[in-house]
Amino acid sequence: MKKNLIRKSAIIVCATMFLAGFLLIDSSAQKRRRSKTRRRASAPRITNPEIYQPPANDNSNSATDNANANAATQPTEDPDAMKKTIRSLSDQVDRLNQKLGQVEQSQQSMVDLERLSRAEQRSAQLRSELRDLQQKKGDLEAHLEDVEYALKPENIERATAGYGTTRPEDVREQRRKQLENERERVRKQLAEFQASENRLQQAIATSDAEVDRLQKKLDTADRADIENAKTRSQAEASPSPTPTPDR
Repeated sequence: MKKNLIRKSAIIVCATMFLAGFLLIDSSAQKRRRSKTRRRASAPRITNPEIYQPPANDNSNSATDNANANAATQPTEDPDAMKKTIRSLSDQVDRLNQKLGQVEQSQQSMVDLERLSRAEQRSAQLRSELRDLQQKKGDLEAHLEDVEYALKPENIERATAGYGTTRPEDVREQRRKQLENERERVRKQLAEFQASENRLQQAIATSDAEVDRLQKKLDTADRADIENAKTRSQAEASPSPTPTPDR
């Protein structure tokens, strides 16, 4: 009996708690719905005002009035004044073009002068190298002559006569081979010097031709400057014709 009572009381308590939780959930849902409806009702609605559009006749009338006002305020231009202005502007353009040509010509002359200076320096340097090479070549040629003279049999025998040996022919043969090797070495070095001399002479000829060309170009530019100066002085000295009015 006691167990049955305990079971019945436990079932009643669970049912009561279940109903209470259900009622609480329902009440909270209703509160949320009420708060949402209140927010929707309290939010104001914003509308854009209508834009005023003037009639088409007003725009056309205002544009016509502005055109008439501009035409009324625009002064009438004098044809003679326009011709004088055009002539003055044309003269200014001619003077500017002339000055621009002089500036370009002077710049080109400066470049040519720089190139001429470099070409002259190069020619001088090449000539100095050629002199040094020719001096070395002359020394080698003199040394080759000495070797050729020493290779003569009588000179070889005279040079080896002072050696104390029982086989003088071996000493003479060794002396002859040494002199022949020295002669071959000097000849090869002379051939290299000759090739270098030919290259230097060709480079000097090219550099001298460049110097001559630049000098002629600068002389021509100087003569042109003199002629232009004479022409400008004559034009400035001669009176300018007075323009005749147009009828």
